[in-house]
Amino acid sequence: MSPQQSTDNLFSLQSHILAEESRHPGASGDFSWIISAISLAGKAIAHRVRRARLESVLGEHGTSNVQGESQQEMDVISNEILMRCLGTRASIAVLASEEDQEPTILRRGKDGGKYCVLFDPLDGSSTLDTNGAVGTIFTVLRNDSDVADAEATVCQPGSRQLAAGYILYGPSTAFVITTGNGVDLFELDPFVGSFILVKRSLRIPERKKVYSVNEAYTDSFPAGYSSYLAWAHANGYSSRYIGSLVGDIHRILLTGGVFMYPPTTSHPTGKLRLLYEANPIGMIVEQAGGRCLSGLESTLDIVPTKLHQRVPLIVGSSGEVDAVRAHFKTPADTMP
Repeated sequence: MSPQQSTDNLFSLQSHILAEESRHPGASGDFSWIISAISLAGKAIAHRVRRARLESVLGEHGTSNVQGESQQEMDVISNEILMRCLGTRASIAVLASEEDQEPTILRRGKDGGKYCVLFDPLDGSSTLDTNGAVGTIFTVLRNDSDVADAEATVCQPGSRQLAAGYILYGPSTAFVITTGNGVDLFELDPFVGSFILVKRSLRIPERKKVYSVNEAYTDSFPAGYSSYLAWAHANGYSSRYIGSLVGDIHRILLTGGVFMYPPTTSHPTGKLRLLYEANPIGMIVEQAGGRCLSGLESTLDIVPTKLHQRVPLIVGSSGEVDAVRAHFKTPADTMP
């Protein structure tokens, strides 16, 4: 083992964030405290996910979230953990969750609120009953102290994200993060109790003949997506679909391919949430050299108009996203 490998194996997430902050002379350390809080929440959620069946917290909670979707027990638990871990960080102005109807205002800009943190507490939670992979998605935005309304404050295009990441709870607990300087992968060492760097500056392969989409809804896909799927079938592509956004994206980030969540007749504007699913995933993939589109436009260029806004998503290897885009001859090809 080389000295460099030995050093990397002992490089923690906390050390990484401090090193990133050192590149900015005016940094106060507030940002590293936020990422530290997210990592703490991730450890706590990972523990609860592993024990979900033992503690009988699987299945539906009996309530619905703001989107009308049935909440799982672990959705509620994960949301509470994140709110408690982040709620004590003095630099956070606003917290916004997929599970909550309105953003939570912690403090105003004049009181030290510099940042907004948005998150999907537990993506794919319905697969926990069958021991499926699940994950937490998050993004950090700068708080605009001149905007009094919390929802207006967080409705920023993805191009303005300061950091984005996800935590994947699977055979190991992986923490993927970008602060705008590439993408790094950490894994939780349960014996040390820290996320340890395992891959630095991830680069997604430019091409991989793999697509990920729920083909059960093919009949309600727009014409452009159906055309692409026919082309992919004829050109030797493989289909890989987990049904958990974080799980599918993690595989594509490491091995290449394209993930699609098209609009359908029942969800004509798409189903994934722009602010705390599509935007953070888009930033991660683009920082790793991939592409992210919502129909014909860059996902990260969309100006949000509401907290729970939905969009379609095409994300992954640049060459594979381009292959899908080539089947959109007119805007009508992207609409159900």
